[in-house]
Amino acid sequence: MNDTTKNPVAAVVGPTASGKSRLAVEIALRKNGEIISADSMQIYKGMNIGTAKPTAEEMCGVPHHLVDFIELSEPFSVADYVALASNCITEVHTRGKLPVIVGGTGLYVRSLLHNIQFTENDKDESLRIQLSQKAVREGVQPLMEELGQFDPESAARIHPNNVARVIRAIEIYRTTGITMTEQMERSKRIPSPYHACVIGLDYRNRQTLYDRINHRVDLMMENGLLEEAKEVLNRPNSQTALQAIGYKELLPYYCGECTLDEAVDRVKQESRRYAKRQLTWFRRDEDIHWIFVDDYSASTEVTGAAVQILNEEVIK
Repeated sequence: MNDTTKNPVAAVVGPTASGKSRLAVEIALRKNGEIISADSMQIYKGMNIGTAKPTAEEMCGVPHHLVDFIELSEPFSVADYVALASNCITEVHTRGKLPVIVGGTGLYVRSLLHNIQFTENDKDESLRIQLSQKAVREGVQPLMEELGQFDPESAARIHPNNVARVIRAIEIYRTTGITMTEQMERSKRIPSPYHACVIGLDYRNRQTLYDRINHRVDLMMENGLLEEAKEVLNRPNSQTALQAIGYKELLPYYCGECTLDEAVDRVKQESRRYAKRQLTWFRRDEDIHWIFVDDYSASTEVTGAAVQILNEEVIK
């Protein structure tokens, strides 16, 4: 299968607050597209402000898929995402439109566009629960140490804050005897069915990005993040929310352990750190076409640059 016979897909990636959602909408409007989210937190119902879900006004009438569709208590894996997103791509193509993937969850984007294969015989629900309980009792460090003993590559690649991914890596090895790293290598042997053009957004002046992140957090607070976080964290089975930036940092405030200003500063700090991790992840992909937003004086110019790249890559 060569690129001319593959299904065209556009994608917009980059760090939080870089303007991905806005650019994806503009691309969809210009290229007759529909948007498929690649955000691991925007999938959950009720987590609207803290995950920066686009509003109806921001969507500009463009259909958005895989946003706000499952409960916090429901398990959801990268394999689930790839299966659903693949179906979405097929349906969008059937309607004669261009699928536009947008999001900052690098694992979702890579697994989808690189056609990573997942098997059903590497799941053990009881083991996952056992490991989750251990993480609650002892913290993630013992699990990271265990993972490092048989899969040092995954231990180095997975951030300790991503407890679910650490547990998943251990689960795969214990149930199959194959490491997550080896599984990923094996899964790459089947070519991708997509001719993907991936556009990355970044800023040459890192402080400009950080200022955007800080401003976004301030707007979230003005729009009701404090109340939303309290409601979400009080739900049963709110472990997912405790992994999400913008929620877990406010928990000490509710518990009387810090002031609101201190909690908000923590949200900003963790958001900036997350942006750095996202850029580190995406920088590994040599096929991404990077656009530095601060090279342009207006958002329309950024959109024009992105559309030109898509046209040059024969994404019609």
